[in-house]
Amino acid sequence: MKKGKVFLVGAGPGDEGLMTIKGLKAIQQADVILYDRLINPRLLEYAPSHCVLIYCGKFPQQHLLKQELINDFLIQKAMDGCSVVRLKGGDPGVFGRVGEEAEALVTNEIPFEIVPGVSSGIAAPLYAGIPVTHREYGVSFAVVTGRDKSKEGKPNIDWAGLVASVDTIAFYMGVSNISFIAENLIMHGKPEETPVILIQWGTYGRQQTVQGTLGNIAKKVKEAGIKNPAVILVGHIVSLRDKLKWFEKKPLYGRQILLARTGTAKSHVAEMLKDQGADVIEFPKWAKKESQINETILNQLFMYERILFTSPEGINEFFDLMISRKIDIRNLHATIYSLSKKSLKVLMERGISGHLADEMDHCRGLLIIGNRKMDENRGYYFDRYGKHDIFQTSETILDEAFIPVVRNMLMEASLDTIVFPSSTSVDAFIENGSLYGIEAEEIIKNSTVICMGSSSEKRIREFGFEPDSTPAEPCASKLLEALILDKVQERVL
Repeated sequence: MKKGKVFLVGAGPGDEGLMTIKGLKAIQQADVILYDRLINPRLLEYAPSHCVLIYCGKFPQQHLLKQELINDFLIQKAMDGCSVVRLKGGDPGVFGRVGEEAEALVTNEIPFEIVPGVSSGIAAPLYAGIPVTHREYGVSFAVVTGRDKSKEGKPNIDWAGLVASVDTIAFYMGVSNISFIAENLIMHGKPEETPVILIQWGTYGRQQTVQGTLGNIAKKVKEAGIKNPAVILVGHIVSLRDKLKWFEKKPLYGRQILLARTGTAKSHVAEMLKDQGADVIEFPKWAKKESQINETILNQLFMYERILFTSPEGINEFFDLMISRKIDIRNLHATIYSLSKKSLKVLMERGISGHLADEMDHCRGLLIIGNRKMDENRGYYFDRYGKHDIFQTSETILDEAFIPVVRNMLMEASLDTIVFPSSTSVDAFIENGSLYGIEAEEIIKNSTVICMGSSSEKRIREFGFEPDSTPAEPCASKLLEALILDKVQERVL
């Protein structure tokens, strides 16, 4: 069998938009991805459906896969003929052990490429409003480990040389050694008043900063409870932050939102919230499974007086099926309905006008077309619309490969808001929480709950919870207004 190839890829510091095009292409073509804790898990959604995801990251004080075992995995999967991606946070060549992995591949004659990434030591300060060089403040910049592999973990550094020759210093992995770092810099000539900043989860919406001086930063970090991942930046250039900080001015900066998810398509709502500075977790992650086509219904399609589409995905799947079967949609004389304005927009993009389901009375000759748990929801649809037939375009199932991925995301997050776009999203969140190691009801109790419309509002109340807000219209812009208003009220309180 022909050997595969390994791509050692830098995923950037966190914001998925900072991923390189070449790195993204490697993910899209991967058969196996070995990923670290610090990569943005949303990047894994670009992988093919057959791709095997292997978590080899580590949490503080909790090591998972040892480096030797990671090397063995890379070699084994490449020998099996796979395209393998080793996905690392930041840049793989900056404290990313890429040299060790590349050496192992060379020894075993495995072809490989190294794809650079945006380094957190540069990106995190920029997201905090601090360039690492500036003609007025600093013309030299150094990247230094804040922890080494010795038993004590205290890095053996030429402190005198560092202080004498470098204006701005970025320490990686140094939170636990912040006192040691500050003391040594002062001891070797840095003034106690030298500005210092710690940036935790840099470039994410959950980014936090602690700012001080070499003389007081250790105390401030302890009081704030900052832990890794964090970058420590030392130098007078830190004083530019008050003038240049931009990321923290975004209206939803610091907000950690769970967007209840019911489909496989990427949500434009999630993208909009992220663009406004929020951290967004879409939950759960779904995969599409083809359904057996009901040929009887397909053959009598033109007999129905009304057709109701339950989702945008179902609309696209249905019309794609019509095209593949060479069925002339112009012979369809039914009145078309949908459950949401989003679905109406998708219909319009197909050149078909429709109406909202709220305008439809109980009627005969109704066909309901959709793609998620249609049979399970048959009773609900019967109560609402009376006698009807159901045509399922596909089945949406939980993506089991992403259960550990999403579980890790939830472990890292401190959620403060849940958005429910539909009644089915409420069911999906509550039904599947235990699979991901969370207590759904507890999260709802301790979060701001926003329902996008009357159906999700009604459903959350049926579970015994009162929503905090329902936008005036079930659309992304009104949701954004509600979230911004809520954040303004928080600041006032």
